[in-house]
Amino acid sequence: MPAQDDSSAPASRSPWPRRILWLGLLAGAAALAWHFVLRPPKAPPPGPSPWAGPVPVRVEPARSENFTVQVRAVGTVTPANTVTVRSRVDGQLARVLVREGQQVARGQLLAEIDPEPLRVALAQMQGQQQQNLAQLRNAESELARYEQLFQRDAVARQTLERQRAQVQQLRGTLQIDQAQVDHARLQLSYTRIMAPIAGRVGLRRVDAGNLVTANATDGLFTLTQTQPVAVLFNVPEPLVAEVRSAHARRDAAVAEAWDRDNRQRLAAGRLDTLDNQIDAATGTLKLKARFENTDDALFPNQFVNVRLALRELPGAVTVATDAVQFGSRGSYVYVIADGKARVRVLVLGPAGNGRTVVEKGLAAGEPVVLEGLDRLEDGRAVTLVEQPDLPANSPLATTEQPAPAAR
Repeated sequence: MPAQDDSSAPASRSPWPRRILWLGLLAGAAALAWHFVLRPPKAPPPGPSPWAGPVPVRVEPARSENFTVQVRAVGTVTPANTVTVRSRVDGQLARVLVREGQQVARGQLLAEIDPEPLRVALAQMQGQQQQNLAQLRNAESELARYEQLFQRDAVARQTLERQRAQVQQLRGTLQIDQAQVDHARLQLSYTRIMAPIAGRVGLRRVDAGNLVTANATDGLFTLTQTQPVAVLFNVPEPLVAEVRSAHARRDAAVAEAWDRDNRQRLAAGRLDTLDNQIDAATGTLKLKARFENTDDALFPNQFVNVRLALRELPGAVTVATDAVQFGSRGSYVYVIADGKARVRVLVLGPAGNGRTVVEKGLAAGEPVVLEGLDRLEDGRAVTLVEQPDLPANSPLATTEQPAPAAR
């Protein structure tokens, strides 16, 4: 048999062992690089949490004070009287005797219309009156002579009655003349425009020299009475009974007007009157409070915040409204006892001016947490910050307080 050719044996060997060797070397290099270069540093062992210590809080003791129950509403300042000053006769506006914004008294002369045409008309009426008066006197003299002749049967009764009728007619004409004279004199008096009320003059709508007509819609200007003024506001229907009770007292309920931001009290007045029915559309009752406004602090149509005092609660226990929390158990506060915060469930009463009345659950003088409430829970240790002066009966007044912590 012929010998076999084995010259092609080396070329038929597989390349996979060499490839596997190179892949192993590359994997080892990558592992070394990750271990020494890319691996993140080992985290330090956890230390004590800064949130696990006592919670810094600020407290305020519950107070015992006289508390005024108030109802708050938004009101509108309304002038006591507003008058549009109009001319009552036609003519030229001769003079305007007041300035815009001036405070005037009742009966003060405000403006004048040219009086000359009306003086001429009055003189004409008076002349006609004198003419008819002369005719009446002549007719009365004739009537006296006819009566004497009738007694002597020298004149017929018909002539006498005709003369009497003429006298009566002239007397009626004279009365008409007198009425016309009075009307002309009245029209002349209307050329002097007087202030019907005391108040402040508004912006002038007609300048001197213009012709004006009687009872023009715009008028010359307006007068607004600002002393006193009224404030109109509404209260909800559930408070109507209490408001009526306050209004029925001998001393009228005190009403205060505050600015829009409730930061400054503008004026103090009294509840004046109530509307006679509840508005069915809004479920509210309209009230009116009276303010003397001697310093002009209230301006007509100004929006103000109204605080109406309804009743007084003497010796009520109150806390800051910001200290009151609300949860599934109801309203509660945190009080401090033995250096720890304790939950105290309360029965609350009315609130106002940043204070809330506590009807049950808290005594006067107990320290109530006002700030630092976010991290508190029942039994959590606390540290007092900026401790205020506490009353002698407070549990914290006899214990040594730690130094205030830095904020």
